[in-house]
Amino acid sequence: MIEVDVKGLSCPIPVVKTKQAMENNPKDTISVLIDSNVSRENVTRLAESKKYSVNSQQAAGEECKLILTPPA
Repeated sequence: MIEVDVKGLSCPIPVVKTKQAMENNPKDTISVLIDSNVSRENVTRLAESKKYSVNSQQAAGEECKLILTPPA
């Protein structure tokens, strides 16, 4: 599993870093650590547009982990 930590970064950087991870590791599941609702929504939108399935695991406050599973 590839991990992308974008906590503390504002958009569009979380989307750009997630997209790079997707392009560089097209068959790998990607874990994205996020601490902003806006970033969560934007990364989720990107993943769904690329046909990834998205599983959100809530942590403390606005922090969450998105698990992005590539299409089969």
